[in-house]
Amino acid sequence: MNSNFLRNDMVLMAVFTLVVLTMPIWLAPIGAGYPDLLQKIAIYGIFAIGFNILFGLTGYLSFGHAAFLGVGSYAAVWTFKLLSMNVVPAIFFGVVIAGLFALFIGYVSLRRSGIYFSILTLAFAQMSYNLAYSVLTPITNGETGLQLSQNDPRVIDHALGIAESGLPAPSFFGIETIGWSGFYVCAVVLIIAFFLALRIFRSPFGMALRAIKSNQNRMNYTGFNTRPYTLAAFVVSGMYAGLAGSLLAVTDPLAGAERMQWTASGEVVLMTILGGAGTLLGPLLGAGIIKYFENIFSAYNERVLHEIFSGLPDSVENFVVSVTSLFVGEGWQLTLGLLFMLVVIFLPGGVMEGFRRLLKLFRREGPESPERAAQPAE
Repeated sequence: MNSNFLRNDMVLMAVFTLVVLTMPIWLAPIGAGYPDLLQKIAIYGIFAIGFNILFGLTGYLSFGHAAFLGVGSYAAVWTFKLLSMNVVPAIFFGVVIAGLFALFIGYVSLRRSGIYFSILTLAFAQMSYNLAYSVLTPITNGETGLQLSQNDPRVIDHALGIAESGLPAPSFFGIETIGWSGFYVCAVVLIIAFFLALRIFRSPFGMALRAIKSNQNRMNYTGFNTRPYTLAAFVVSGMYAGLAGSLLAVTDPLAGAERMQWTASGEVVLMTILGGAGTLLGPLLGAGIIKYFENIFSAYNERVLHEIFSGLPDSVENFVVSVTSLFVGEGWQLTLGLLFMLVVIFLPGGVMEGFRRLLKLFRREGPESPERAAQPAE
């Protein structure tokens, strides 16, 4: 690899690590500096980064990725129940089982492309969702969801003589993964997941995926077998989803079928497109924006709005509150929908395209370089 690219990647990783670990500080002024929301941003950021490997690089749009999110959650909770409350085995089995499930679904779905592939993945996800509610109730506990209990075997913990007082909580070698410690566990996993995605983007494998997205038929005509590459991208993407699902169980040891619903699959599509499909940072930005709207904007009910605009005359205050309440509180999805429309219309490349345009604008307005000034006019 070119030394300049390697140096740029090292700088990117250093900056990314610093930004992620200091999220509680720089997100606090906008009301997002508390652990529950930061955990969600980190977890769904991992989910979106993995989805971007399939959709952003390869161009295959999956409408059923939430199935792997749910499988990862179920596998993690079963690991807690059967083996140990340590999060490392739970994350490992969540990733592996989600990967195996993705291998099966990808092997079948990738026989088709385009909208047919998307519908197949949606069908598999909905079948998984309905099975979790009905036939697989002994494994998933149906509508109630899979939960921990004091009577769980936890053979590794009992063999090591780990004492339990009441209902146990997930831990990372004795550090409970709740609150701020839970956020930093998720943050470290996010940094590792981002690094792996960066290596995939820079590798020959990533370049092959870009070529498949550009013109898969032409690659097939040249004798290049694209199927192993698309299947590998699907499995890797499913393993990222399983990792996110297992982290959801790590921060809240409960697994329910609602995590496999089609709306969760649609949410990760929105995250990726909103931030910028095919970019490294875009899906994470999209996840942060959507989770911020979901958790912060939805909390601004009419009572809170009246407190914010209490300094206005009563008639003006009531009018402003009545208009604003359409876009916050229960109407937060309207604001998100308008934002998504604006991004798709004016910034097809997502939020990252907006950043690139601003960067070009500042460079154009900056002082001319001597080389550029010396060039003759055409």
